[in-house]
Amino acid sequence: MMLSRQKESLKIVTLPELTPEEKAFQQERLRDIYLLLENLTLQEEATIKLIIDGLYDIGIINLINKKITNRSMNKLAKFLSRTPKPLVKIIAWQWVKKNLPSKVTNWLNNKVKFK
Repeated sequence: MMLSRQKESLKIVTLPELTPEEKAFQQERLRDIYLLLENLTLQEEATIKLIIDGLYDIGIINLINKKITNRSMNKLAKFLSRTPKPLVKIIAWQWVKKNLPSKVTNWLNNKVKFK
């Protein structure tokens, strides 16, 4: 015995477009989120710099291990890799301070959009 299902007509519901007021409200809220993230970035400078340090330490070791297979050169490269760390830290901090609030705001905005 075969069960059959009657074909149901599907109703496609389109979402209404945002009104100008809703668009303005969303833009205002996104600006608030950006400012909060900017403030958080500045307040947590020490934390972010520690994160940068950790990422640098992990990344430089992985890069040296991948590129330098000679054991003695590998150790020397790891020792020398500590020297440019302050410069990398300064450059990375400037990038984070400039870009983190907008990138996180845009990422979060994309997460709450329905398409």
